[in-house]
Formats: sequence, C-alpha cells, structure tokens
Amino acid sequence: MLAMLMGVGIGALMPIQTSVNNRLRMSVGAPLMASFISFLVGTIALVAASWVTTGRPVPDFSLTAGEPWWIFTGGALGVVVLTGNILLFPRVGSVQTVILPLSGQIFMGLAIDSFGLFGAPHIPLTWVRFFGAVAVLLGAFAAVGVFGRREAAGGGERGASVWLWRAFGLVMGACAATQVSVNGRLGTVLGSPVQAALVSFAVGTSVLFLLLLLTRTPWRGLGGAGEKNPWWMWMGGVLGATVIFGTAFLGPIVGTGMTVVLMLLGMMVSSLLIDQLGLFGGAKRRVTPIQIIGILVIVAGVAMIRLV
Repeated sequence: MLAMLMGVGIGALMPIQTSVNNRLRMSVGAPLMASFISFLVGTIALVAASWVTTGRPVPDFSLTAGEPWWIFTGGALGVVVLTGNILLFPRVGSVQTVILPLSGQIFMGLAIDSFGLFGAPHIPLTWVRFFGAVAVLLGAFAAVGVFGRREAAGGGERGASVWLWRAFGLVMGACAATQVSVNGRLGTVLGSPVQAALVSFAVGTSVLFLLLLLTRTPWRGLGGAGEKNPWWMWMGGVLGATVIFGTAFLGPIVGTGMTVVLMLLGMMVSSLLIDQLGLFGGAKRRVTPIQIIGILVIVAGVAMIRLV
C-alpha cells in the first residue's frame, strides 16, 4: 500500500513540474532552453542527494560492467518524451497529443511486465489486467476532458504524414514506460535509485545541450515574461529528479505497468486540482462531473490491475 501511495504521489508531481517549467519557458523564451535549465538543476540536486545518501557524488560505474548498453538510455528516452509534445501538438492537435502518448505508455507498460523486458519482473497479462488498463485509459481521457471535445482530425497535418505523427505519439508513450523500466534496472545494478536518477538526468542534460548547439538556440535572458520571476520557477528540475527517482525505486517493486498507472492516477488528480484552484499562475477551470467520474474509473482500473 505504501508503494502504491508513493506511485500516486510522484505522479501528482508531474503536472506541477509542467506548470513550473512552463513558467520558466515564459522567462527564457525557448522550450529547449527551459528544458536544459530544468535538467541541469535536477542533475545538480541529484549529485547532492547521491553524496548524502551513498557517500559518493557520482556512481561507481564499475558495477555496470557486463550490463547491457541500454541501461544508460533513460535520460535520452526522457528527452524524447519532453520534446515530443512540443513537436506533436501543432501537427495532430491537443486531443490526440493526450490520447496517443497515454495509450502507448499504458500498453507498453503492460507489455514490459508480461514479457519481463529490460530486466523488469515478469507479471503475466490476464484479461482482468488488460481490461483494467483499458479502464484506466478511458478514465484518463474523461479526466482530461477529451470526451465531448471537437477538434479537426490531424491538427496541422493531412494525408499520410499525419499517421506518421500519430505513430510517433504512440512511440513517445512507449518511451516513457521504457524509461521507468530502464531506470529501475539501473537502480538495481548501482544499488541506488538516487544514482540511477542522477545518471538519467546527466544523460538528458547532455542530450539537451547538444540539441541547443545544433539548433543554435540563443540565450535570451530571464525577462521574457515581462514580470518578476518567482523563485519556484527553478524547482522544475528538482521535481523531475524526484519523479525519476520514484520510478527507479518503484519499477522493480510493483512492475512497470503498475508504476505507470499509479503515476497516471496521481497526475490526473493533481491536474484537476491545479485547474480548479488556478495554481502556479494558471487560469481557473471548473472541474466537471465527467472528470470526477474519470478519476473514479481510473481508481477502479488500478484495482483491477493490482488485485488480480
């Protein structure tokens, strides 16, 4: 039960992280620059956390000798997810930008558990677990207000190209689920989920730095928002580091699929609270009855996946 509550808790941090990073983006003026700063802050925080918890500021990489190369890919997978939303939204629209990654994430999580991929514990897929995942997905669609919305199919893309972008949306979700499993395996190898999160963030920071160089993204200072910058806009990296640590810790314990759906439940609840209260500079949005029903359906789906 404690592990389940932890999964919901780290999921609840994700919409907060998104709001915080969006405020940082408003100040620096470029999404990639905001992502890089967020990852850099998270990396520094994890170096300190690793030093305190293990006595070493960096991991002992000799422990990874003989391990597969993919244990170091968690950070790169995170960057795919991070930048994928930026690329996907103008091409397929807001509704499909929600649906496609969620679908890929949930069903890739179940596939990882079912086949024991990436060193994950093997958890057989039953019909009850499958329908529980479907319930979680439908509940999530309701919670984010997908049902009842109308949007032109394909957003800014038409023809065959839109299907390539839809496929990319599914791949994004699969990358998010794979990241949970990869970081969990790395945490087991290093004997420290904190150090696994540090490696993931360091790789992500390096990838983003290369992207900044390749795209020649300029530094525009911190005045883009035209107002005083709040202190909390720097906390996105710390929140992200906490999320990655949580996934590295929970994945080997409850399985990738369960970790994904627990985080999804926390993410939906937190998102609705942020909208209802207008937190972190966001506009207030009234929570509708169908969104509440969506949360309850997610809870039912989690129970089906966990208890059978």
